[in-house]
Amino acid sequence: MKLGVSCDLHFQIDAPTALILMLRPLNGAQQWITTSSYIVEPEVPIIESNDNYRNACQRLIAPLGEFIIRTFFEAVTTEHIDSAPGADFIEIQNLPHQILPYLLPSRYCESDRFGDLAREVVNDALPGYDQVSKINEWVRNSIRYIPGSSDSPLSAIEVHNRGYGVCRDLAQLAITLCRSISIPARLVVGYLYQLEPMDLHAWFEAYVGGRWYSFDPTQSDLRGGRVIIAVGRDAADVSIFHQFGLGCILNSMDVQVNLLD
Repeated sequence: MKLGVSCDLHFQIDAPTALILMLRPLNGAQQWITTSSYIVEPEVPIIESNDNYRNACQRLIAPLGEFIIRTFFEAVTTEHIDSAPGADFIEIQNLPHQILPYLLPSRYCESDRFGDLAREVVNDALPGYDQVSKINEWVRNSIRYIPGSSDSPLSAIEVHNRGYGVCRDLAQLAITLCRSISIPARLVVGYLYQLEPMDLHAWFEAYVGGRWYSFDPTQSDLRGGRVIIAVGRDAADVSIFHQFGLGCILNSMDVQVNLLD
């Protein structure tokens, strides 16, 4: 399926502010970007780079006054998400080197604190994909998905204690439970066609059966129409913008995802 995706950010800048943004999707096995546009008003120099997770980053200094970033791209992406019930657990010694960081506790995923709960949740599930499916189902049934219920990232412990959260919160709790039983898992941020209400979206991927598979505890059916912007250990790695200093306020963000074909 072919999607047209736009994301407009409107900032008020009270002092020149350094920003690091992640707003440009990359071509990959799951998506092909055919057209892209990246406009900043007023124009400023932008430095492009890639981080340790191969995400596309843009660095700039936002000037005083109103500052607007407008992005648009067309993406060809899959209409259906692969699933693989029964896919094997990969023993640690056989994992590719680049997968190992996704086994460890991270800022918002305290996997060293959830071992007992994770083992209880997966119970008699086959090691690997089926365990991740059990975790995904448990998070969806145990933690209420309430869009807009938190402005800043919460840790897995905080989300588990309060019992509700945004898509990012549910995904990070699922990631934490996966890592607790030695299944690599990572956070994904991007766009989902027909998401209600429309916004940026977060889900997670787990490494089983020799590859990454997608899971989404906010959706009863794992549907396609997803465009990935960034992946990382947790929200600290995949924020669409980091500001350095107190002179930057995000006044509004408008996201649109439309079917083109």
